[in-house]
Amino acid sequence: MDSRAGLVVLLCLIGFTCAEVKFIDCGSATGKVATVDVKPCPTQPCQLHRGQDYSVNVTFMSNVESKTSTAVVHGIIAGAPIPFAIPNPDGCKSGIQCPMKKQMYNYVATLAVKSEYPAIKLVVKWELRDDTNSDLFCVEFPIQIV
Repeated sequence: MDSRAGLVVLLCLIGFTCAEVKFIDCGSATGKVATVDVKPCPTQPCQLHRGQDYSVNVTFMSNVESKTSTAVVHGIIAGAPIPFAIPNPDGCKSGIQCPMKKQMYNYVATLAVKSEYPAIKLVVKWELRDDTNSDLFCVEFPIQIV
């Protein structure tokens, strides 16, 4: 177990809200995902309340250099991807220093759950694309809007 994983386990044991979520890598072409955190998310699937904002943090290794990074987010409902707008799709303004190098990064974004969204279970597909439009990471994780 690496030191980061050990720290997460320790914090969980002493009562902090564990936010690391189970995810599926859906085709990270030019990077490798280490962790996906959604805060706050005390249970899985994450129950996201309408009218609230959530923090999404993806720790990943970039295996390429890239001048840009752009986030693309979809909600997958009944197998159909529905585009989901995020406030700032520019990864270079979301915790990543650009131009990117071959190293670890912490991408941090806000996921706003609008009050007009229906109560539904779905899968979020979150991609961060490099300057050749390849996925630095692609993750899918289940959520429930309540």
